[in-house]
Amino acid sequence: MSSSPEPAECDARTGRNADSPSRIGRSGDGNPGSSRKTFGMQQGSGFLTPRQRRLAWLGFLLAAVQAPVSAKLVADDSWLFSLCVALMVATVIIADDAGRRRPADAPVD
Repeated sequence: MSSSPEPAECDARTGRNADSPSRIGRSGDGNPGSSRKTFGMQQGSGFLTPRQRRLAWLGFLLAAVQAPVSAKLVADDSWLFSLCVALMVATVIIADDAGRRRPADAPVD
């Protein structure tokens, strides 16, 4: 009797020999089974709702436009108040944007 080697078992998913070394690189290309294991980055939610965010942008734009107009029309320095309000609203929008860009599972400091 001849001693022929037993056929190697093939991996059902890849169709390759189970004993062969795995390929280095992008081995999941074209393989829908392994691509289900990856998840997209989930975005964190900011503290403003979309409606509040739109209203904050509107308030920022109105205050930013009103400051130079009132500086031109009014003799006193009351336009600085509009500038401060616009800067505070801009700070809130930036903080909300930073919260939205943070991944949902990121640790909170």
